Amino acid sequence: MKILHFFKTYYPDTMGGVEQVIFQLAEGGIQHGIESEVLYLSPRGSMRNEKLAHHVTHRSYENIQLASTGFSMDAFKDFSELAEQADIIHYHFPWPFMDMVHFLTKVKKPTVVTYHSDIVKQKLLLRLYSPLLHAFLRNVDVIVASSPNYVKSSEVLKRYEDKVKVVPIGIDRNTYPEVSNVTAAQWREKLGERFFLFVGALRYYKGLDFLLDAAQQTKLPVVIMGKGPMEIDLKRKAKEAGLDNVFFVGALPDSDKAALMSLCFALVFPSHLRSEAFGISLLEGAMYGKPLISCEIGTGTTYINIEGETGIVAKPGDSASLAGAMRTLWDDPIASARMGGDALKRYEAYFKADDMVKSYSEIYHSLVGKK
Repeated sequence: MKILHFFKTYYPDTMGGVEQVIFQLAEGGIQHGIESEVLYLSPRGSMRNEKLAHHVTHRSYENIQLASTGFSMDAFKDFSELAEQADIIHYHFPWPFMDMVHFLTKVKKPTVVTYHSDIVKQKLLLRLYSPLLHAFLRNVDVIVASSPNYVKSSEVLKRYEDKVKVVPIGIDRNTYPEVSNVTAAQWREKLGERFFLFVGALRYYKGLDFLLDAAQQTKLPVVIMGKGPMEIDLKRKAKEAGLDNVFFVGALPDSDKAALMSLCFALVFPSHLRSEAFGISLLEGAMYGKPLISCEIGTGTTYINIEGETGIVAKPGDSASLAGAMRTLWDDPIASARMGGDALKRYEAYFKADDMVKSYSEIYHSLVGKK
């Protein structure tokens, strides 16, 4: 069975949560007889049949980007040709240009859309886009959400409950590098034995302003790994506040990321807006057996992190609540270690990549069977 994934960006251009999901599906699907290809837009230009790990990727030239939406003239032709060879088209929402391509190329294949997130920030543009959005969701065969929490809290998904299925995002421990003693020792020397770790893009919805405020209140060590549009402002704020307990380490290779995940005391994930639909790095923290801190925003973050069991759930956009969660874990390492162990158990029970792939495989086969 051949699947064509279509999304606005992909490795190696960007490294986000959606890209990780596509990668895990493409690689994990091989063992289930699923051949995956990925089409995405890139400012690097058009290219067919590039190899990434064990699957094939294609890119169309991105002509312009408006309101975080890439547009490409080449994509219509590229998508049409690749879709003709596929058994299933797998879309990744939101991306308004994708909806246009779907209708204008008159797709005749079965379709699946993974609904990664509501559109939260561009409220004015959402009003203009809404008719196309709902036409697209009515037209596709299956909509997949990553958690029951998101289905319950999304006004959009409530309208399509008859075609929504829940498949939690899963990750594969075997795709993460082993941590070398040398790398671990280098980071331990730089950062010390205990620290809170944030991993992710430095974006407006990640709640990092509140994390800096919490770090100022607690004076506890916080390591921030990642880059993004908020980086300059966050560093300026930390410098002006004299936060010598906050360490910005930038974007790092997977080997260093694995080392930080292994070494950290706890994983802190302060996202405060619904743009954070799931939280892959929060899930990674669970996979590494770390106690978790997240915020209650009605999304998958509190499907991963269960209050009092795998960690602590703070109030969104509330630095005092975040600081209190940090102090609670820091002051009780025994309870924190127990929560970390329970986080690992929850990962193994609900969030393994192979379980995700099996669920999608069942969806794919059901659609092909109907056809």
